[in-house]
Amino acid sequence: MRKNVSLPVLTPDGAPWDQQPKWRRDFPIDVPEDNYVARRDFTKFMVLTSFAFVVGQGWIGMLNTLRRGRKFESRRIAAVGDIPVGTAVSFNYPGPHDACLLVRTAEDTFLAYGSKCTHLSCAVLPDVAAGVFRCPCHHGFFELTTGRPLAGPPRRPLPRILIASRDGQLYAEGVEERTT
Repeated sequence: MRKNVSLPVLTPDGAPWDQQPKWRRDFPIDVPEDNYVARRDFTKFMVLTSFAFVVGQGWIGMLNTLRRGRKFESRRIAAVGDIPVGTAVSFNYPGPHDACLLVRTAEDTFLAYGSKCTHLSCAVLPDVAAGVFRCPCHHGFFELTTGRPLAGPPRRPLPRILIASRDGQLYAEGVEERTT
């Protein structure tokens, strides 16, 4: 425990009080005393910071649980005959602002992914001939067949859109968020 002992106030430049400017004499600050942090203050800061981290982790966990339990409605994307092999069609799913891409790689093969890069949400562009999605912002590449990152700053795969074909029509039926 510190005792209140009247020691001379130390100035930042070390010069005596009578040589200090008037403003410093009017507002004296004891530099060593100003930099002192009591154990109680430090402990209070650490407890509050730890509590904030726990609340933040709980919030992330709750959002993840709600996201997994989310029900998606089926939405028509396009007719199978409207999409030539080797081309892509953009659509929005599950919401009106969630951009996605549907790519037809072969006669009976359709792939759908979210079209926002997992690095900084730039729009990805399909390059069916090269077998990749390209992110022009930071030169990121995703594998066309899996949506996994191949190069650049993205570390997470693109969200896969679950699609179904019924009566010659393609429908989006869900979103699969993946971490690997």
